[in-house]
Amino acid sequence: MDIFFAFVIKEAKHILRDKRTMLILFGMPVVLMLLFGFAITTDVKNVRTVVVCSEMSPRTQQAVERLSQSEYFIITQTVNTPHEAEQLIRNQKADMALVFAQNHGVQIMVDGCDPNMAQQWTTYAQQTLAPANSSLFTLHSSLLYNPQMRSAYNFVPAIMGMLLMLICAMMTSISIVREKERDTMEVLLVSPVKPLMVIIAKAVPYLVMAFAILITILLMARFVLEVPLAGSLFWIIIVSLIYILLALSLGLLISNVAQTQLVALLLSAMVLLMPVVMLSGMLFPIESMPAVLQWISAVVPPRYYIQAMRKLMIMGVGIREVAQEVAILSGMTILLLTVALKKFKQRLE
Repeated sequence: MDIFFAFVIKEAKHILRDKRTMLILFGMPVVLMLLFGFAITTDVKNVRTVVVCSEMSPRTQQAVERLSQSEYFIITQTVNTPHEAEQLIRNQKADMALVFAQNHGVQIMVDGCDPNMAQQWTTYAQQTLAPANSSLFTLHSSLLYNPQMRSAYNFVPAIMGMLLMLICAMMTSISIVREKERDTMEVLLVSPVKPLMVIIAKAVPYLVMAFAILITILLMARFVLEVPLAGSLFWIIIVSLIYILLALSLGLLISNVAQTQLVALLLSAMVLLMPVVMLSGMLFPIESMPAVLQWISAVVPPRYYIQAMRKLMIMGVGIREVAQEVAILSGMTILLLTVALKKFKQRLE
C-alpha cells in the first residue's frame, strides 16, 4: 500500500510541474473561442407548449391556432389548471405554458433555468399572439425557478459538466500515454504493484482534482454568484462522482488507442471538447438542432449530467426526477470502464 501511495504522490507532483499540462490548460480558452465563433444557431424551434384553460372559447381557439401554426411552437397538450402545467414543466415534459383566464388575460409560464432561451420563447410567443391579442387578451409572464433571469443559473451546471469531463478524461489519457511515449510504462508494470493498481494510482490525483473543482464551483455558485442549491447536496455530489468516474473511464479508453500525447490530445479535443460545447445542451438547445445532431447528442455524456444538475441545483427536484439521467450515466460508466480495462489487459498480454 505504501508503494501505491508513492505512485499517487509521484503523479501528483508530476501534474504540478508538467509544462505540457499547463500549456493544455492555458490553450483551452483559445479552442473554446474558436468553437464559439462557429457555433450552432440558437433559433427558437419546437418549443413544447401547454395550453391551460377550463373552457376553449372562440377567442382562445384563435390564439392557440396561431401558436400551433407557427414553426416555433408545438402544442403538446391542454390542461385545466396552472399547477398541472407547472408539473409538466418541472418533469421536463414542456418548456412553456399559456394560461388563458376568463377575463381574457393570458399568462406565459416559462422554464427560467436557461434565462436566455426563456426570454426568446417569451418574446416569440408575444409576437406570435400579438395580432390575435390586440383587443382580446392581456399578457402576463411568469418565470419559474429563475425569476431574476440570471444567466449564472444556466452556465454553472454547464461549466461543471465541461470542466469535469475535460480535466478527468483529457488529462488522464495524456498522463498514461506520456508513460508509453517515454518507454516508462513497462518499468511501472514490472514493479511490485499490480498493473491495475498502477492505472488507478495515476487516476487518483485527477479524481481528487476533479472533486476539489466540483466543491469549488459549488461554493462559488452559492456564495459568490448567489445561485441557490435548491436540491439535495448529497445527490448533487453522488451524481457528480458517477460522472467523474465516467470521464476517467473515457480517458483510460482514449489512452489505449493513442500512442503519443499529441494523438491523445487531438482525440480528446474531437471526442470530448467539441461535443461538450456543441452537442450537450450547454449553450444551445438540443431541440433546435438538426435531427442528425440530436441523435449524435444522445451519446454525449455531458448532456445527461448537465440536465441532471440543472434539475437538482436550480429546480430542486428529488433523485426520482433525475433517475433517467443517472441510469444513463451509470450505464455509460460501466460500459466504458469494462471496455477500457479489457483493452488495457489485452495490451499487457
